[in-house]
Amino acid sequence: MILSAEVPFNSFYFDWEIRLEEWMQATFPDGLISAFSQLSIFGETLIMIIIMGLLYWGLDKEFGKYVGLNILVAIVINPLIKNIFIRRRPYFESEGIDLKRLIEPDADKYDIVAQGYSFPSGHSSGSATLYGSLARFGKKKWLTVLAFLLPLLVGFSRVVVGAHYPTDVICGWALGACVVFLIPWLREKMPNDAIFYGVLVVVFAVGFLYCTSDDYYTGFGMLLGFAFADPFEKKFVNFKNTKNPLRIILRVAGGGGLYVVLNSLLKMPFSEEFLEAGTFLSHAVRSGRYAIVIFFVIALYPMIFKLGDKIFKA
Repeated sequence: MILSAEVPFNSFYFDWEIRLEEWMQATFPDGLISAFSQLSIFGETLIMIIIMGLLYWGLDKEFGKYVGLNILVAIVINPLIKNIFIRRRPYFESEGIDLKRLIEPDADKYDIVAQGYSFPSGHSSGSATLYGSLARFGKKKWLTVLAFLLPLLVGFSRVVVGAHYPTDVICGWALGACVVFLIPWLREKMPNDAIFYGVLVVVFAVGFLYCTSDDYYTGFGMLLGFAFADPFEKKFVNFKNTKNPLRIILRVAGGGGLYVVLNSLLKMPFSEEFLEAGTFLSHAVRSGRYAIVIFFVIALYPMIFKLGDKIFKA
């Protein structure tokens, strides 16, 4: 068990939350809990990136930017809040609750730094932001149904596996809903890219003063990269979407591969010890790395699409 005295944390909860999770894990068979835990995937960052990439590179660039911006804002705000409340996860508080789905599979489940803080639920806020954004922009009835159903399932899965309190989930949903409506409203009020993105970056940079978790620095770097990539793409690239399924698959696969390769290459100049040191400099490098990766895949990678247009027309 890893419970370092140097790691700050708070323990606060309603008694009914602990009792409910104890009852769930005592009542539901392990196989059923394992099945429920798979629902968490609908709120994970990988799914968000895939959907954003599918929209942005393939189907509808503006739709992809709309969804992507909302997602990145939610990804940054969540750890900003978590590092204020520093709430321990419920399995720390009761022997009747176990963590059935590790947040960081390679780390000890009692390593607070690796497994992260509890409030609010990132999966819940992320799923509410993703599917809420799809519904608000897409304006389809079936998307509206998904906007309510999938976050509900994701939130339930986070409680039953012992990763979150119900109040973590409820506040995560509320955070996601606020992002879906607030960020587009701010975008309308600040149509100038430099002003809008400048405000976001300056406001969210406050996390450098107190955040200790890697997810903040990852999210901030991705948002920073997006802030430069969006206006660059508009002015210098302005690529066209396609309805050709093969070309969509190739674009998404190429973008995903580029994301992985660049992320790996940008780690190479640094030792693993430095990258995991948790210092201001290592955090800054992490943010810078993700900013570069996002700028490449959003702004520079689409430059080759015109070559693809020529090949498919030939």
